[in-house]
Amino acid sequence: MGSDAGPGRHLPVFQALLITLGMVITTDILKTAPTVALNVGPEHFYLVWVLGGVASMIGALCFAEMATAFPHPGGDYHFLRTAYGERMGFLFAWSRFSVMHTGWIALSAFMFADYVNAVVPLGQYGSGLFAGAVIAALVLLNLTGKHIGFITQTLLVGLLALGFLSIASAGVFLVWQGIEPPAPALSPGAENTGMAGFSTAMIFVFLAFGGWSDAATLSAEVRDGRRGMFIAMLGALSVLMAIYLALNWAFVVGLGFAGLAASNAPAVELLNRAFGAPGVLLILLMVGIAAIATINSTLLVGARTTYAAARDVPQLRSFGAWDDRDGVPRKALLAEGSVALLLVLFGSFTQSGFNTMVEYLTPVYWLFLSLSSVALIILRRRFPKVPRPVKVPLYPLLPLLFFGLCLYMLYSSVTVVGYGALLGIAVLLVGAVILAGLSRLTPSPHRSPLPEGEGADRGVLRDTST
Repeated sequence: MGSDAGPGRHLPVFQALLITLGMVITTDILKTAPTVALNVGPEHFYLVWVLGGVASMIGALCFAEMATAFPHPGGDYHFLRTAYGERMGFLFAWSRFSVMHTGWIALSAFMFADYVNAVVPLGQYGSGLFAGAVIAALVLLNLTGKHIGFITQTLLVGLLALGFLSIASAGVFLVWQGIEPPAPALSPGAENTGMAGFSTAMIFVFLAFGGWSDAATLSAEVRDGRRGMFIAMLGALSVLMAIYLALNWAFVVGLGFAGLAASNAPAVELLNRAFGAPGVLLILLMVGIAAIATINSTLLVGARTTYAAARDVPQLRSFGAWDDRDGVPRKALLAEGSVALLLVLFGSFTQSGFNTMVEYLTPVYWLFLSLSSVALIILRRRFPKVPRPVKVPLYPLLPLLFFGLCLYMLYSSVTVVGYGALLGIAVLLVGAVILAGLSRLTPSPHRSPLPEGEGADRGVLRDTST
């Protein structure tokens, strides 16, 4: 049975922290660490990971302020819509639905499938079929209700964190045993130098840290939502940075820096040196857990953005219903899963489904993240009386600093990724065409409320862009 009431505050703060951790902790680091090492060298290797974590925390502070002042299941969709107007909100919701969330789901499924294929050959199109089956199974799981989805996510994140710590323990074991890293057959030179190498490295560092902004979609569901969102976002990023630094340390002490830079699968090589053949199976298990955790959390938040946006567009109102019986936005969840499956189908016919999805989503992601960082300044000026339990320190320096970083990463992602970015940009333009076809967005009785002076949950929306 559908409802317009929306979600309630049912989510404990600690569980929200784990869900947020599930949005950002992935096995991407198992593929990105060698690329980072190849592009920055040993003197700056740990520094770029710390910079990535600190920059993500600055961004999380900006989102924590907006999420606690304007709690809404649409998260940054709601921030962009309130700051820039309905049309920008629609374009963001479209890009998240068709590019960012669904592309990330397909990327994670391809990573899982590729690792399985390395151990158990799946055939020419087996990776695509396996990736599609994983997505379909998780969509069906989440359709059974939010409680199973959130409990599943909590268990998966806990197992994944323990698994990553076990990988780091392989480095500790090798040091304890006095086993020196092997000398590489050839010492790889830097793939890029100077700012070009730094830019390439930071793209892959932020890929490993990406996803923290999605936590804003939980702002309407977290108990003690105002303080809880701050704890969930910064707490998850602090844990993540510690885990990533531990993993990179283990790679360096176990393989040597040159060995890490030359490796295609550093975790497999590290665990094979420390524990033998069972290490390969452990890596497969970790990749599977990470992929399932990432897909599951992205489905949870992606469907909520689609649900929130559909409530604001009369022509899409059927996707803005909340299923009270199962506690999920059923139609929005089905739509999200369907687009992800289409992207898997597309990626199956390319040389690398994983790389295709990275190229597909990265520039669009940084474009809207830059707009979201400026939205904080706009919302402060437009709604000065709205209570803000969490405020960004050193305002407006930190938001402007983060905005500059986003512009730099947008430029880098287009110039480094190259032509693969064109498809994602083309899909974004399709959204603009759809928006033009909808003509004037007529008022919907279920539109998201815009805050007035007394608080973020009151008032009737007015299109402030006109």
